[in-house]
Parts: sequence; structure tokens; C-alpha cells
Amino acid sequence: YGYQIPPGKNNHTCGSADSWVPVGEGGELFCSPGSYCPTTTITIPCSSGHYCQMGSTSQTSCFKLTSCPPNTANQNLHAYGIILIVSESIFVQVILTTSLLIIVNCSDQALSTRERRAAKRREDAAKHARETAQARHRWKAAQDLSKIRQIGLQEQISRTFSRKKSSKQGGAMESMDKSQTSNDKKDSKDLTNMVRSIDDDPHGHDGFHMKIGDKNIKKNAPKGKQLHTHSQIFKYAYGQLEKEKAMEEDHSNMTFSGVISMATDTDVRSRPVIEVAFKDLTLTLKGKKKHLLRCVTGKLMPGRVSAVMGPSGAGKTTFLSALLGKATGCTRTGSILINGKNESILCYKKIVGFVPQDDTVHGNLTVEENLRFNARCRLSADMPKADKVLVIERVIESLGLQAVRDSLVGTVEKRGISGGQRKRVNVGIEMVMEPSLLILDEPTTGLDSSSSQLLLKALRREALEGVNICMVIHQPSYAMFKMFDDFILLAKGGLTVYHGPTKKVEEYFSGIGIVVPDRVTPPDHYIDILEGIIKPSNNMTHEELPVRWMLHNGYTVPPDMLELCDQIAKGSSDEKTQMGDDMEHSFAGELWQDVRCHVELHKDQVHLNFLQSKDLSNRRNPSILRQYRYYLGRVTKQRLREARLQAADLLILLLAGACLGTLAKVDDETFGSTGYTYTVIAVSLLCMISALRSFSLDKLHYMRESASGISSLAYFLSKDTLDLFNTILKPLVYLSMFYFFNSPRSTFEDNYVVLLCLVYCVTGLAYIFAIYLEPSSAQLCSVLVPVVLTLVATQEEQTGLVKYLGRLCFPKWAMEAFIIANAERYSGVWLLTRCASLRQSNYALSHWSLSLSLLILTGVISRFVAYFLLITFQKK
Repeated sequence: YGYQIPPGKNNHTCGSADSWVPVGEGGELFCSPGSYCPTTTITIPCSSGHYCQMGSTSQTSCFKLTSCPPNTANQNLHAYGIILIVSESIFVQVILTTSLLIIVNCSDQALSTRERRAAKRREDAAKHARETAQARHRWKAAQDLSKIRQIGLQEQISRTFSRKKSSKQGGAMESMDKSQTSNDKKDSKDLTNMVRSIDDDPHGHDGFHMKIGDKNIKKNAPKGKQLHTHSQIFKYAYGQLEKEKAMEEDHSNMTFSGVISMATDTDVRSRPVIEVAFKDLTLTLKGKKKHLLRCVTGKLMPGRVSAVMGPSGAGKTTFLSALLGKATGCTRTGSILINGKNESILCYKKIVGFVPQDDTVHGNLTVEENLRFNARCRLSADMPKADKVLVIERVIESLGLQAVRDSLVGTVEKRGISGGQRKRVNVGIEMVMEPSLLILDEPTTGLDSSSSQLLLKALRREALEGVNICMVIHQPSYAMFKMFDDFILLAKGGLTVYHGPTKKVEEYFSGIGIVVPDRVTPPDHYIDILEGIIKPSNNMTHEELPVRWMLHNGYTVPPDMLELCDQIAKGSSDEKTQMGDDMEHSFAGELWQDVRCHVELHKDQVHLNFLQSKDLSNRRNPSILRQYRYYLGRVTKQRLREARLQAADLLILLLAGACLGTLAKVDDETFGSTGYTYTVIAVSLLCMISALRSFSLDKLHYMRESASGISSLAYFLSKDTLDLFNTILKPLVYLSMFYFFNSPRSTFEDNYVVLLCLVYCVTGLAYIFAIYLEPSSAQLCSVLVPVVLTLVATQEEQTGLVKYLGRLCFPKWAMEAFIIANAERYSGVWLLTRCASLRQSNYALSHWSLSLSLLILTGVISRFVAYFLLITFQKK
């Protein structure tokens, strides 16, 4: 053969020869295994301690602690496996193993230690605040007692001595007064010094160097921005709480003048007012003409707690959804007015809280961490940090969660706090954002009587600040029922039976002949009547109750309900005939109605997600960058507490690298394509399955947070940022075993770069599956997609659609980058057949950078698609 330039070529990239033959048939063109050929005419056997692969132009030194006899073509990796792990890879393995052990065993301990230190600071601050409050209370009592004694002494002197007494006697009495005062001061010397030290210390941040109940508390108190350390912030928060308790005690025994002064006090905490009025509110299911709510009229007033009750199927949750503007798949008629204006409630979503029926709480966070995150992201950005801490502490104390504030909420696999405490945390998440309108869906379900009353008392404290509270509740006790201000009773079909003050409900029903028996809770008795379990003593039926309420208030009664009342009064009913006529529909017609209803439902959901409404809440949430920082801290804690899952993922990659590196040997004819095929399938599959956990496990949490106005972009970026750690680490873990067992000719750095791009690409694809599909379907796709696409990309004879699909799938780009990196390390006479072997697989040496760019571009595009799906299909 000669090394002339090939016809039509201007370089020697692929070499040249008089005749082209493949490697398997033209072995005589290459230097034999176990020897190296520095020129085309000289063959030198490999010496001891070196190995020479086929076509070598120089001999390569073997790894240490290996025995390479003369004429060795490859290292004996089977015998070297254990020695490799112990010797050459010992450094990498020790680092990885130690890191995993530290993460698994010390992550919880590190977080627990930090929480204990914070708890100690809180306890010290609370103790200091209590002692200061007690000292202030004793000091005030001493002052009051001293004044009383002084007044009594003056009265006694005035009665005993006349005005004509000599100045000498008057001087004697003054000396007696002074001696008496000095004795009182001497008795309370320690108390006086303590209080004066507090009053004279302007940097103490205790908030007690002013009188309790003083109107200038907020003016004289240290501002939140002036507090920097945690101890100062906690002292400020607990000091404010003690002052509020003292003010509540003073207000409980307040005189008329005290009430007037409180009413004129401009520093009393208040919130923006939201009043919700609705008239003839009707919801009809699209495509089926079924009423979910019908002719509901009423008003929810600020500062009042309303209870919504009724039998199953009465539309209680639908009523709450309609008020929140989240009722999709329905046709709404009637009007909903916010503060007397025809505006959407979504304009006030930053100050509207909704507590779902299910406890949507992060189980791998503590109680305080759940509350703190929502307070940071949903309270005003202008509020100082100390005031936010004060809000959190106030909610924890009002809900009785002090004992479990540092405990994990818990999941199905890991036990945490009790069910009742979890329910209160679910409510506290909305309370910490200081809403003006608070909607709760069955917050007392699963709670005992004492826990329910504790929760309701906390809600009543919120109502005292002007919060409009409405909640669905089942089977309240009589004491709880009397704690509600308003009562809304719904019948089946979403019809109103009563809507008014709780105090007048028994009066109204007794007026129409329904009297509650002794030892029976009024709402339970009314619901039993609506269910048909109990029949009223008169000839009234439960169908008449909504009509009687409409007539009682002068509302318009629908014509069909008038006909029903007439039929009941006459004792005849054509209901069965009418039902039979309604059910006479063809199967195709019913199927078409169901399809239309399903399409309309999804259309409404997408429209709701992209609905833009002006902000009337007058609250500026933290910026996206700050919310991203909050999310990043939360996700980091969650990942640290799930360190065992991370360790399991890395351990599986280590085993996969060792097994595949041993089984797949480098084939010089195909440049090691077999081992790289296994690598693409294994790494893609394992990394996609582990990446599903980023978005599959907390879909409900995201829906709740995004509906309240928290940034979806900050949520997505925080998840992706933490996954970048796995994107960087997992290729290193896999190659630490695969590279040394497989021993390809390409460098470790080249293989790492290719795997890094591959993992980044498949992680983005996993996001799409996790967000758009259900967990089971997402796992199935994560298994099938890498396997199927890799088989398509490695087909030797590709025609038609398979050919174009093979060029556009990520395994093809990853395989091409791996093989090109390996082929570039073949030199000398290998140039004669390298291009022929690459052309057989449709690869080119110049496509290495292009393949990596396509992998990265696919990862970026898939992340954009995943984010679009997140904001489009996951908000409900």
C-alpha cells in the first residue's frame, strides 16, 4: 500500500491505500496483537510490564500491581478486578463511599443540631420575655398599690387634721409620708432595679420600655429592620406576644372608657377587608344540564365565621370553588360581587387563603419549616424579617403546635406528627400569610372535639382582625356550633335551606314547624331531615324546605320548583314519567355529550391557568429571585433528608458500571460500540427514573402553592438546580467503574463529557414525563424510551421512517460521540480503515462537537417544554 492522497480528497484524514479491506478480513495490514510496529516493516514483541493491542505503533505500560508477561495484548482485567478496586480506584471509591456515608448518616444529624440550636435560642428568648413581662406586671402592680396607699394616707390626714394645723405638724406628716414611701421602695428595690435596667436599655429589643397598652408601642418599639441576630429577632417576637397577651387580659376587664380608647386606637392590627356577596348563583354541568348549585343568594361578611353544612351531594365544596373562581367545566349564572364591585376574586388571590380537604403538607419538612416557607413567599416583601417571625410564632401558639414545631410532619413510609396536628399545620399554612378571606374545606375532619375547638378559637382570633372566614364542617358539637356567627345550610342539588345568623336558625325552623329534640345538635337534626331519615311532624317534605326559604326572603322561585310544589300538594307525581323521558337517549348521543363535557372541562382548566387578572390586593410578594432562594433552601433540606435514596441511586450506578465494563469488551473493528450501547441504555434508564422524583411526588403541593401566587418559575428552577448536582456526579460514579473495567482507548475526560451531556438530556425528558403523566405511566415511559430509541439508533440497515427517526434520537448522538472519541485514539495504520468503519454506522469524525451540542440542545428544549406543561396542565 502507498500513502498517496485519495482521489478527490485534499487531506490524509482517513489515510490512503491501493485497496480497501475491513479489519476482520485484512488483518495482515495491521501489527499483530502482542507486538508493536514503529514502521511498516518492523515488528517488535511487547516486553514484560507492557501490553500492545492490535495495530499498536508503541507499547503501553500496564497498571501497577499487575503482571503483564511478554507478548501481552491486553491487561488481564478479570484477575485485576479486585486489585483495581483496592489499589488504583481506591482513592475514588473511598471518596465516594465516605461522601455517601456522611450524607446518609450525618444529614439528619446536621439539620437536627441546627434545629436544636435554634430551639435553644427560642426558649431563651421566650423565657426572657416571660420574665420581663412578669417583672413589668409586678412593677405596675407595685405602682398601683403605692398610688392607692398614697391616696388613702392623704385622705386619712385630711380627715384627722384640720387646715389650721401648724406648719410644723404638717412637716412632721410629710416626713412620715416620705418614710412610708422609702419603706415601700426598699421592699421593691430588686424589682425596681430590674425594671429600670430594662427601661434604660435602648438596645435590649425587649419591647417593654413602655407601658402595656401604650398607643405608641409601634413607634417606640425597635423596628424589624434594626434586628439582625436570631436572638434579637426571637426576643422581639416573644416580647410582642407577651404584650398582646397582656393587652387581651386588660381588654377582657375593660371599662366603657377603655372600649372607647380601644376603638379610637389607630395601632390596632387590621387587614384589608373582603366582602363577598352572591345572588342567584347557579352552576350547571356543561353537556349534561345537571345543577350543582342553584339560586344561592347571600353574603359573607368580614370579621365573621360562617359554617357551610348539608348532606352529601349538596354542593358544599362546589360552593367554595365557585366563590374562589375555580369551578371549571360548569356554566355559571348569577353574580358574585367583591366589596360591592363586579370583580373576580382572582384579583385578590394574594390575600385569599384556601385550605383543601386533604392535608397537602410536605412530610419531609418540620412544622416550622412548612410555616416559615409560606410566610416568606406569601407575606409582603416590605415586611421585616422580625415581623414575619412574629407572625409565625403567633400562628404556632394559637394552633397549639409548640411541642411539635421541630418535628417532621411525616409521610406514609415515615411516621411523623399525629393526624390532628397535621390538620392544624394544613390550616396554619394559610394563616401565616395573613389572609383577608379564608376558605376552609372540612378543616375539622378527623379531629377530636378539643382539637376542633382549639382550631376554631384560633380562627375566631383571625376574625377579630377583620378576616372573612367560611368553612365546610361536618357534625360539630353544640358548643362549636354556637361559636359560628353565620350558618349556611344546603340541600341536595345545591339549594339553600337557610343562610343567616346562627342565633336565629332554631327560631326560623321552629316557625315552619321543625323543632329540634332535646340532646340533639340542631345541624344534625336538619341534615337528617334533608336526607329523608327523619320526617317532620307535619305533612311537610324535605323538598319544600328550599322553596320555603325562597318565599321567606322574597326570592324568585324557579318555575319547575313551583310545579313540583304543586304536585306534592296535590299528592300526585309525574316524576317517574319525566325521568323515563329524560333517559330516552341514544348511546351515541350520551357518548357525544360525555366527550363534549370532557373537552370543555380541559378547555376551562387551560383558560383558568392563563387567565390574567389585575392585582387589587395591594400586596407585593417577594421577587422571583428571592423566591428561588427560598425554594432552593427548602429543596436542599428535602434532598438531605432523602439521602438514602440518593445513595441507592449512586450504588446502583457503581454496580452497573462494574458489570457492564466487565461484560462488554472493546472491539477494535467497531471501536467498542457494544459497551457504549449498554452504557447509553443503562445510564439513560437509571437517571430518568431517579429524575422522576423531582416533580412526581409533590404535584398537589405545587398546585396549592401556585394557586396562591407563588412563582412557578422559581419552583422549577430550584428543582433543576439541585438536579444539576446529580447530573455532574452520576457520570463520574458510573465511569469510576466502567472505564477501568472496559479499558477503552479514549480518555476518561472525553467519556465524562459525553456522559455529562447525555445525563443532562435525559433529565429534561424525565421532567416532561413526570409533569404530564401519572407516576406509573411516567416510570413505564422512562424504561421503554431509552431502550427502544437505542435499538432504533443502532440498526445497521435503516430505511424509511426508521432511518430519519434514528438520526433524530438522543441515543444516536450519544453513541456517535462515544465512538468518535474512541476512534480518534486509533493512529498509524488504523487510519486506513477508520473512515470505512465509521461510514458503515453513518458517523463522521467532525461530528463530535455537533453530537454534544444536540444533546445539550435537547436537554434545554425539553426543560422549556416541561415548564410549559407545568404551568398549563398542572394547575387545577
